[in-house]
Parts: sequence; C-alpha cells; structure tokens
Amino acid sequence: YYDILGVKKDATTEEIKKAHSRLVRRFHPDKQPDEAAKKEAERKMQEINAAYDVLNDSKKRQQYDMGIDPNDPHGGAQ
Repeated sequence: YYDILGVKKDATTEEIKKAHSRLVRRFHPDKQPDEAAKKEAERKMQEINAAYDVLNDSKKRQQYDMGIDPNDPHGGAQ
C-alpha cells in the first residue's frame, strides 16, 4: 500500500492524505481521454482507495505493518 500511494513506511497522516489527493486527481476516470484509459483508471482508483483506507486508519495501518492485510477477507490467514 505504501508503494501504491508512493509514500515511505514512516509517512505521516498528512503525507498520506496529500499523496492520495494527488493520485485521485491524476487517475480520476472522468479525466481520461478514452474508454480503455477510463477502465484502467477505475482499476487504479480502486487500488489507491484501498491503500488509503488502510494507511489512513491507525488500527488498520498497524495490522498491515504486522503483515495482516485488513482488506483481505481471510485476514492474511493461510
């Protein structure tokens, strides 16, 4: 998730918010020139929003840093 947002693991909440806003502006489907680009932008937006959802929530971020993906329906269990 850190890579998706382009932030370091020790990024502050403010840095995460800024990175999210920057990426949303860049990849918003309404700003794409054609249908193929819109589809790709929609996929990318899902990744961006999932990453932001985890990293912006302190409890979810702590779980993620421990190796558990809060967005994984199996909770990282094997």
